[in-house]
Amino acid sequence: MTDSRISDSDDWTLAVDRAELTRTTLTAAPAPTLGPGEALLRPSRVGLTANNVTYALLGDAFGYWRFFPAEPAGLDAEWGLVPLWGFADVVGSTIDGVEVGQRVYGYLPPSGLLRVRPNRVDERGFRDGSAHRAELPSPYNVYALTTGDSAYERDREDLLVLYRPLFFTSFMLADELADRQFGGASTLVFSSASSKTAYGTAYLLCDQDVRVVGLTSPGNIDFTRSLGCYDEVVPYGGIGELDPAAATGYVDFAGSDRARAEVRERLGSSLRFDTVVGMSHQAPDSMAGEVFFAPNQMRKRSQDWGRDGLDAKFAEAWQGFAAAVEGWVDVRIGHGPEALRAAWLEVLAGHTPPRTGHVIVF
Repeated sequence: MTDSRISDSDDWTLAVDRAELTRTTLTAAPAPTLGPGEALLRPSRVGLTANNVTYALLGDAFGYWRFFPAEPAGLDAEWGLVPLWGFADVVGSTIDGVEVGQRVYGYLPPSGLLRVRPNRVDERGFRDGSAHRAELPSPYNVYALTTGDSAYERDREDLLVLYRPLFFTSFMLADELADRQFGGASTLVFSSASSKTAYGTAYLLCDQDVRVVGLTSPGNIDFTRSLGCYDEVVPYGGIGELDPAAATGYVDFAGSDRARAEVRERLGSSLRFDTVVGMSHQAPDSMAGEVFFAPNQMRKRSQDWGRDGLDAKFAEAWQGFAAAVEGWVDVRIGHGPEALRAAWLEVLAGHTPPRTGHVIVF
């Protein structure tokens, strides 16, 4: 671990060793100078969950390290910047339509400042058109103005930074599962059922004609059952109790080889599909089933419903979920880059209780 003293006037960057994620470095640098057509964002409120760990674990395979390269921060290629979701304020701009004082929601680096090159600017926000992000999935390049975002609620910013990216995955996953009629399955089994993405998906499927069973660790059984969005919750040791006669789809939010092997052995030919969504158990080589990637379903629905239609459907779903999830999470507020580092190490180690949500304010 290396450190540089950070002052309020500095830009700062918290990086992790791409090969050893527990190793971190906090560096300082002068604020960047803006050129024509650029804007400067100051991250102000971000969330940190197991989803961010997945970004790091899949950083090479899915290109997550490419969004915020370490080299401009003066770091060698061994270091990576783990993407975060949250709110930022525009603190500098040389482009019409992006004004100092505006507040946006989007994909942010673990840094004090972010220089972007806005394009496709409208009343809803803009996209970062920086060259290094041109070939990366476009949903991650969108910065939504709070004034033009139908899902934004000022008094729920903490819930938005913790849940919005996860719930968007849940929203698209639930939609895809229903769209393909659950692959012929009458039962869905979710691993890592206490994770936010898993129970967000289960919440959205409560009114669907499918039974949802949650698998979780023994210590999370009571919490997961208390959510009320699973038809049944069983510990991983209870996989042998799954009904081998029921046509079943396995939705893997954990990335656990062992759990997947046990599910396959138990269900045999009754297993209709096996989809990997996340890797809360941090096993990047275990992705044996098909992989769900939310932007793919988003593109499909953008064509089917139009962008306005997709935004409206998501906002409606979010407002219902937010009202429920307020009773499911205890928000823990941290301040500054050191709090971000502490939260990262805690979540990475798997020591964060399922009810706890880390929000970092800068």
